Amino acid sequence: MEGASVSTNPRSVEEVFKDFRGRRAGMLKALTTEVEEFYRQCDPEKENLCLYGFPEETWEVNLPAEEVPPELPEPALGINFARDGMQRKDWLSLVAVHSDAWLLAVAFYYGARFDKIERKRLFNLINELPTVFDVVTGKKPVKEKSSVNNNVNSNSNNNNNSGGNKAKSAAKVQRAAETAKAKPAPPPPKEDDDLEDEDEEEHGDTFCGTCGGSYTAEEFWIGCDICEKWYHGKCVKITPARAEHIKQYKCPACSNKRAPSFP
Repeated sequence: MEGASVSTNPRSVEEVFKDFRGRRAGMLKALTTEVEEFYRQCDPEKENLCLYGFPEETWEVNLPAEEVPPELPEPALGINFARDGMQRKDWLSLVAVHSDAWLLAVAFYYGARFDKIERKRLFNLINELPTVFDVVTGKKPVKEKSSVNNNVNSNSNNNNNSGGNKAKSAAKVQRAAETAKAKPAPPPPKEDDDLEDEDEEEHGDTFCGTCGGSYTAEEFWIGCDICEKWYHGKCVKITPARAEHIKQYKCPACSNKRAPSFP
């Protein structure tokens, strides 16, 4: 696979940020202006695919690097499997989130040898840019409010109205106490929960290893016997009937892991 594991090996904070900015620009092209081509290449019938961004502001959908361990952190594996199982905008948002995580992983892989001040500089430079998720979803950046004017106005109001504020606070405390007395006691907890509620409660913290969706009892799930992650059956193309004949299930990520070769 050409390009997926090629690194520019940046040394300084500025070089790492330039590398980050180029890779980010390439991934943004895939998810915005060139999204039709990106969507076409993420064929669910193909093997586990990843989205790569490169420093020269280009992108590529390809199989993961064969090196063990890889030269650089690897992006999310198998993004193509969830393509047809989700709304298009939700799928693109999910890929965007994984893209942000990969971009940060690569930047701080290069910055692992930086000192505390350099790492902070790198993060501040990156944090000035909107995330890939922000751009893809159209989320507007939050503007910081001026704290100086707020502090001046707050101090002025406190000095002029300290007596009135104390009286208002006392009245609020009294009203809160009266409200608490008037509230009826909460009803006792229900004891007869059905099996589905118990199942969802047990797996409440379970998320699909492919699409990131949370567990629901209405959908078929299958667990990997190697990494112990859980997946929607539709995300890994396993039906309940097929699962009955599988003695040991390996998820796509574990199936594509290759043992390191030794001389």
